[in-house]
Amino acid sequence: MEQAVWYETPLLGKEVPMLQPLAWEELMCRQVGIGHPPVVHMWRHTDGMTIGLRDRRLSNAAAAMKQIQQEGTAICVRPSGGAAVPLHPGILNLSIILPNPKHRINIHEDFQFMADWISQAVYPWSREVYTGEVEGAFCPGDYDIGIHGRKFCGIAQRRQAKAYIITAFVIVNGQGDELAEQIRQFYERAAGPEDQGYPVVRQGTMGGLGELAGVPSVDAYQTELQRLLNNGQLPDIRDGSEVFSKDEIEQMMTYLHERYDE
Repeated sequence: MEQAVWYETPLLGKEVPMLQPLAWEELMCRQVGIGHPPVVHMWRHTDGMTIGLRDRRLSNAAAAMKQIQQEGTAICVRPSGGAAVPLHPGILNLSIILPNPKHRINIHEDFQFMADWISQAVYPWSREVYTGEVEGAFCPGDYDIGIHGRKFCGIAQRRQAKAYIITAFVIVNGQGDELAEQIRQFYERAAGPEDQGYPVVRQGTMGGLGELAGVPSVDAYQTELQRLLNNGQLPDIRDGSEVFSKDEIEQMMTYLHERYDE
């Protein structure tokens, strides 16, 4: 992979629309499609939840989302794949944005690359990391990453015409059972008797790297990610909030909302 440009969006508070970082990535994906170098983007949110397109189609999804917002948690429908995921300061959202000029994507190779990178960044603390679906976890998939039967990371993707995004959430700090309960409650509210195929989230299936491997902080884990992708060197991290104008972000947020949440 060509040397990537690294961006980090500062920690987002409850007052920030949940779609903001997703709109940022959508805009950056367009830039990568017309010649910008590959991008690594990192961001976190104080208290939020993103749900998938299939989640939004559940019978009572709109009412469940409204109730979650009234309780003080930001929520939105994201354009990438996957299912519902909670957000808080201990969960790192990590994306690689890559060009696709010949419209050829080997998604399995890209997912495996992402899984290997995220896994190897845990090695200073634990090598008991594996890839494979964790039954009963939220946002389940073949490229779940876990330790001792508990998932701490999930991977999804988002495609545009000339570029694409491989994105992941990594639970660094936080109690897995508490996070799983948040998502279980969402599905309990959102799913009606006629709905099928949504994740059935169970206790004992999720965990944070702090509780599973002794990783001390998001910063410590990010440092390992940076070293691995930059041949042992720490890259310059640019402020993602300064890349696009407020109007550009708001227009993209409106587009994403109208397309995926209406």
